[in-house]
Amino acid sequence: PRFPAMASDSGARHATLKRCLGVLRDARNDSEQFAALLLVTKAVRAGEVDAKTRRQIFDAIGFTFPTRLLTSRQPPAGCPPHTFRALGLTLLACFCTDPQLAGHSQILNKIPTFNDVLLSPCDPDSTSMVDDVYQCLSAVLATARGPRELVTKGTVSALCQAYLNGGHGSDRALTLLVGLLAIAEAKCWQRDAPQLLAVLSKLSGDFLKAEDMTKFELCEVLPHFIPLSHPLTESSQGSECLCRLYKGLADILGSKLSQSQRDPALKLAAGLVQACGAEWIPAGSAGSKFLALLVNLACVEVRLTLEEPDPVEVEGKKEVVTACYVLMEMGIQECLREENPLLENVQKMQLMRIMEEAFGAVIFYLRQVKQEELQDPFIFASVRVLGAWMAEETSSLKQEICELLPFLVDYARKLFKEGSPAGSLPQAELVSTEGSALPQDALRFLLPGFCHLTAEDGPRDILISEGAPALLCEYFLQQWEVLTSESTAPAPLTSTEMSLQTTCGIFLNLVVTAPDLVRRDKTFSSLMDVLLKSLPLLLPQKHHLVLAANVATLGLMMARILAGSGALQGTPSTKEFFGAAIRFLSQAHTAQADPSSDGLALAVSSAYVSSWDDIRELWFLGMQALAGCIPLFPWLPRTALQARWLEGLSQLLSRVAPASVDFDLVTAFQAVLVELARASEQCRDVILSHRGVEWANLYGMAALEQCLAEQ
Repeated sequence: PRFPAMASDSGARHATLKRCLGVLRDARNDSEQFAALLLVTKAVRAGEVDAKTRRQIFDAIGFTFPTRLLTSRQPPAGCPPHTFRALGLTLLACFCTDPQLAGHSQILNKIPTFNDVLLSPCDPDSTSMVDDVYQCLSAVLATARGPRELVTKGTVSALCQAYLNGGHGSDRALTLLVGLLAIAEAKCWQRDAPQLLAVLSKLSGDFLKAEDMTKFELCEVLPHFIPLSHPLTESSQGSECLCRLYKGLADILGSKLSQSQRDPALKLAAGLVQACGAEWIPAGSAGSKFLALLVNLACVEVRLTLEEPDPVEVEGKKEVVTACYVLMEMGIQECLREENPLLENVQKMQLMRIMEEAFGAVIFYLRQVKQEELQDPFIFASVRVLGAWMAEETSSLKQEICELLPFLVDYARKLFKEGSPAGSLPQAELVSTEGSALPQDALRFLLPGFCHLTAEDGPRDILISEGAPALLCEYFLQQWEVLTSESTAPAPLTSTEMSLQTTCGIFLNLVVTAPDLVRRDKTFSSLMDVLLKSLPLLLPQKHHLVLAANVATLGLMMARILAGSGALQGTPSTKEFFGAAIRFLSQAHTAQADPSSDGLALAVSSAYVSSWDDIRELWFLGMQALAGCIPLFPWLPRTALQARWLEGLSQLLSRVAPASVDFDLVTAFQAVLVELARASEQCRDVILSHRGVEWANLYGMAALEQCLAEQ
């Protein structure tokens, strides 16, 4: 049938569309439907279809007809080969402007077709098809299921190729890649790393060569292509990209810049630090100057924004200041690095002074924070970076930090109790985290600083008065639950395990410096219960040895203080704990061949060697605490006998050369042996029957000799 051309006024256009829709619905053959469809798609392309009409088109033809068009191989006489496909894509692009239809399985299963169009040669007649495909893909990306479907159906690779080919719409391919990477970075890189690296290679090359505003525009795009999940330094292509980015940034930051130019450059540098640490900065004079400049600029930006905070100005600068926090955190790490340092000592001293001023501004800002602002991710980022400073620099800004402690404890408590989402937002997580970093886990970043502060009278008193011990106990319980729910397979140290170790360190400080608090505060009774149950579970898992050492030592030292409580008097869990603690202490040393002689020497056991630097001090503290517990728990000597520790230790000391056992070890062994011999006739007899008098004399254990000589 013949249709009139589209009328110029909107009323006539709608009348013609309505007639076409009727034909689409009631057509007797394909030629009638095709003729009506041409007018409908013409209206669609002209942007003359409102939501209601779009729905009418969908109700008239559904997905069936566009699907037929996409698969049809025979175009109408005199038409280009892709005519039907182009019509089908126009209709799908029209449908995709409805979010409900964009997520429909009939659209999602067309993703391979969309990819094919992007990868096909594009002549001037087919540019509208490419535009329609980009419209469909953009709509799919905005749906709940869309990103996953796009990744699994190969769209990342297709978009990379479309961008690299530089054909029609390649800028839209880049925009879509940025959107996909923002949602599913790890999956994109896992599946299509070579293609994404090729895009990063082109972008970094363009970035290095550009000498106009393009350079600053690329600063905005590039961070999306620097993956946290895929180490760039592990491939030569990735390393080349990093080298180009370093050179490009050095060009920018070494020039005089406006704020709008400097901010994207700082954000790009922060993205590189998040992904690669300082590995992308070369060693040598140029690299060290660049690193110092980077940290210096970050500190200046933080001070300018936070020292005299104008709420409106701060709001607009939060993203770039958060990026500066990343650079400052790198600055702290590089100033402390002793092995192959990038910075010279003079540079380190200068940077520490500059960073001290910047952290003064962070503290000043945090003191102005109102209760209603606590959910702001920027507060979380500010607390986190201050935690990094407190963890390493314990002497400077001490008074200011002490004055801020009530806020820090209160903030950490609120996020912990309320399960706030603040910390889960991307800009609050400054570096890639593993393990159990909970959304509300501000405490994780404050623990190392708190560990230093609890060793000092003034800060410790503030922390105690603010209720930090009770909060830390609750936190320990929660992190323990997280750890026990994780895989039992050996894995890199997770943030959960690190948090538990550091919390143990804080409690050890409190046990040593504030024993009265441990006696009277019920918090510590609850903590003791958890320690009793956790050590027997931890000890058999050798990859948790450092945590087991912390738990064993803390438990023994607390048991000495809480010996009078009913919970510790011979209950099964108490006996299991002490049995496990004795196993931990007794298995630390062994006899091995001495290369300098034909005899045997005392050495750290193979299972303990790799962790000994971390647990040596804990082992000695644990031995001292166990010796103190023996007179307080009448059943404890029997536990030692059941573990056959006395026989093992006697044999060990009899076999090795006395010169291989240093004085500290002799003192630690003697303290425990004397207490066991005094507390139990049976223990004394075992020592005597294993030539105890002889080796006690050999090692100069005068107190043990005297004890064994007494009737």
